[in-house]
Amino acid sequence: MTTTGIIAEFNPFHNGHKYLLEQAQGVKIVAMSGNFVQRGEPAIVDKWTRAEMALRNGADLVVELPFLVAVQSADYFAQGAVDILERLGVDKLAFGTEENLNYQQFSQVYGDNQQKMVDYLKSLPDYLSYPQKTQKMWETFAGVDFTGNTPNHILGLSYAKACAGKAIWLTPIMRQGAGYHSLETENSFASATNLRVHRKDKEFVDKFMPNADLFLNAPQVTWDDYFQLLKYQILTNADLTGIFQVNEELASRIRSAIRSVATVEELVDKVATKRYTKARIRRILVYILVGAVEKPLPEAIHVLGFTPKGQEHLKAVKKSVATVARIGAHPWDVVTQQADQVYQLGRADIGEQTWGRVPVQFDSR
Repeated sequence: MTTTGIIAEFNPFHNGHKYLLEQAQGVKIVAMSGNFVQRGEPAIVDKWTRAEMALRNGADLVVELPFLVAVQSADYFAQGAVDILERLGVDKLAFGTEENLNYQQFSQVYGDNQQKMVDYLKSLPDYLSYPQKTQKMWETFAGVDFTGNTPNHILGLSYAKACAGKAIWLTPIMRQGAGYHSLETENSFASATNLRVHRKDKEFVDKFMPNADLFLNAPQVTWDDYFQLLKYQILTNADLTGIFQVNEELASRIRSAIRSVATVEELVDKVATKRYTKARIRRILVYILVGAVEKPLPEAIHVLGFTPKGQEHLKAVKKSVATVARIGAHPWDVVTQQADQVYQLGRADIGEQTWGRVPVQFDSR
């Protein structure tokens, strides 16, 4: 049977994600971000709620991306997620995109020219951000055009790089409805951004999200719920350069800005430069918030939930893949578990995220 992998945040899960799962084939395995996401912010609802929504709408198995994979730039995010899915035996990778292009060909181009493309990236001037350098690389070696705000397309190219030389077939699925950050409401699909904006509007959420009550009844958080804790971490940490990816320049800029801002977005605006994109600064602030330091990635894979079909797949791969279904005395991943404990501080009604939690089980039969 075909096994299809999907890399996702589901922040929050919506009709577009349901459509993506419907288009995927065979056993559907989702590698999902935990309680902090790639663009550098806390997930709007916790990972267990999002995993359950995915299982109720087509996913067979949901596993967690470790914190140091989930909260990373596109290439590291893609590579870490693809590595996990490869270990779980996927032969296809399905993903949404705004561009109808042959990503399998791009993967072949990268596989054939990897060292040349890496060297080209290194040769580009430092005043360009890494995303700008990456776009120039793809334009030069594969003739890829970038038509505007197409983050799923850019992630698709990162998946093409990560799958180069692997027995995983790339399966792009055209994104439905409005654009990534669109606030349009006159169609059957709303962007995750739009749903975060209207997160308290039951009528709106019901229209664009399956199983909306799961989302509406879960504690919802934003960066605002963590700003004072972030400020405390910055003001009391004697050496911010001990935090993952924080250099002297960033530490100085962050310390200088924190006393004159009232929100995370104001802080991001003050710290960001052409070299340091806003997305990168948000990720840096997440690292500071949770006290993240560089650690090896966990060898085992943390299971968040499964259906009977997903459980059968786990049994089939258990001889070659170590999985964790319940975290107890022995840690799964220290950084992720630390991030989970910080996430719980956002609201008093957020439930336990780590200790003793067992996978969500859903059977639609």
